[in-house]
Amino acid sequence: MALRALVTLLIVPLFLSPTIFGYSKEDVKIWCSQTPNPEPCEYFLSHNPKYHTPIKQKSDFFKISKQIALERALKAQSNLFSLGSKCRNAHEKAAWADCLELYEYTNLRLNKTIDPNVKCSQTDAQTWLSTALTNLETCRAGFIDLGVTDYILPLMSNNVSKLISNTLALNKVPYTDKPNYKHGFPTWVKPGDRKLLQSSSPASQANIVVAQDGSGNYKTIKDAISAASKRSGSGRYVIYVKAGTYKENVEIKLKNIMLVGDGIGKTIVTGSKSVGGGSTTFNSATVAAVGDGFIARDITIRNTAGAANHQAVALRSGSDLSVFYRCSFEGYQDTLYVHSQRQFYRECDIYGTVDFIFGNAAVVLQNCNIYARYPPNKTNTLTAQGRTDPNQNTGISIHDCTVKAASDLKQSQSSVRTYLGRPWKQYSRTIFMKTYLDSLIDPAGWMEWSGSSGLAIHVVTSASVASQYTVANFIAGGSWLPATNVPYTAGL
Repeated sequence: MALRALVTLLIVPLFLSPTIFGYSKEDVKIWCSQTPNPEPCEYFLSHNPKYHTPIKQKSDFFKISKQIALERALKAQSNLFSLGSKCRNAHEKAAWADCLELYEYTNLRLNKTIDPNVKCSQTDAQTWLSTALTNLETCRAGFIDLGVTDYILPLMSNNVSKLISNTLALNKVPYTDKPNYKHGFPTWVKPGDRKLLQSSSPASQANIVVAQDGSGNYKTIKDAISAASKRSGSGRYVIYVKAGTYKENVEIKLKNIMLVGDGIGKTIVTGSKSVGGGSTTFNSATVAAVGDGFIARDITIRNTAGAANHQAVALRSGSDLSVFYRCSFEGYQDTLYVHSQRQFYRECDIYGTVDFIFGNAAVVLQNCNIYARYPPNKTNTLTAQGRTDPNQNTGISIHDCTVKAASDLKQSQSSVRTYLGRPWKQYSRTIFMKTYLDSLIDPAGWMEWSGSSGLAIHVVTSASVASQYTVANFIAGGSWLPATNVPYTAGL
C-alpha cells in the first residue's frame, strides 16, 4: 500500500486574551474534575501557554477540550507516520496502514466539531466525537487481529482516547422523545434522494453506467468511482451497476455517491479478503463506504472467504447519514460492519454466523431479514456492538425485522445454539423491537463474551423507553432520511 501524505487540516484558533496568561492550578482542577479523565486534562491545559482564553462557562471549556484533543491527535498521527519504517513484517505494516487512515478520519471529525464554517448541532458533535473514539479503538484492534501487538502498538501510546472521552462527557446529549421526521422519513434524507429511492427506475437518472459487457461507460465499479471523483461539486452522483458479478474490492471515499443495481442476486459485488488471509477486519471489506451520504439500492455484497478464514467483512460503513435499501449482505463471521456514524437499513437481507452485525455506529435496521447460517463451531451470534464509552450515542437497533435460519442451517438448527448477540465492549448496546424471532434462537437470548459476565439484559416493556431507539430518535432520522426516498417507520 502506498503511503498517503498527512492531511493538512484547518485548525480553528481560539480567541486569545492579551492580558491573561495560563490558568491557576485551582481553576484547572475545578474544570478538569468534571471529566472522566482529569489527569491528561490538567496536564495539557496547564502546560500549553496558548490556552489562556477565560473559561467562563462549560461551553468555553468544551471548546478548549476539543481543541486539545485535536492537537494531540495530530501529533499522534505525525508520530504514527514516522513508525512506518519500523514495521518488521507485512502484518505490522497492514495494521499500521489502517491506523494511519483511521487517524486521518479522526482528525477530520474532530476538526468538523470546531470549524465555524461547518453546521454542527449538539447531536452532530456527539456523533463525530463518538466516531473519532471508535476509529482509535479500530486502529488498536488491527494489531490484535493479526497477532502483532508487541512492538509497534506500544510505540503508539498516547492520551488521545482519554481526551476525546472527556469531550464526550462534556457534551452528553440528553434524550428527547420529540419526533424528528417529515413525510414518514428522517428529515436528514433530502427530497431529491427520497425520490431516487422511491423511483421505480432510478437507473434512468444515473450519471454513469457500469456494465461488464461493455454496454455502459465503464466495466468496473472502481473505474466508475474514479470517474466520479472528477465531477464538479459534491452533489448526489448516481452510478448504475447493471446485472452481473463484479469481483472487486471497492472503497468509496467521495461524498453523496449512490450505487443502484438491478436487484438482490442480480447485481453482485464479491470479494474474499479476510483476517485468515492476512487482512485486518477493517480492511477485509468487499465494499467500504467512507464518504458521507452514501446510498446503495438493489445490490448484493458478498465476502466469499468462508467461515474457516474468520473475520471477513462484506460491507463496512463509516459513512455518516448512509442508507441501504433492498440490499443483501452475505458472509460468515463479521458480515456487516456498521463501523461508525449514523446509518439506516431498510428491507435488506443479512447472512452470517459469528457477530455478523457488528460495530459502533448509531444504526437502525428496519424491516430486514436476518439469516443465521450453519457455523463450524455450532454457535451463532447475530450481533456484537462496540460501544466503549458510556457517552457515545451509538448502538444497534433492530426494528420490525425477521430472524430465521438460512437454508444451510434449517436441517441442523437443533444442534446449533444461536444467540441474539454478545457484548463486544464494556458499554455494548443492542435492542430488538417488534421483531419476529424464529425457533432457532436459544432461550437464553444473549451470550456472554468469552465466558465473562458484565452483561445487563433488560426486557423493554415501556413504549417511552423503546421509542429512544426508533428512527426518529436514535438516528434523528427525521432530519435526513426523507431526502433519500427510502420508506421508513419513524416511531414504534
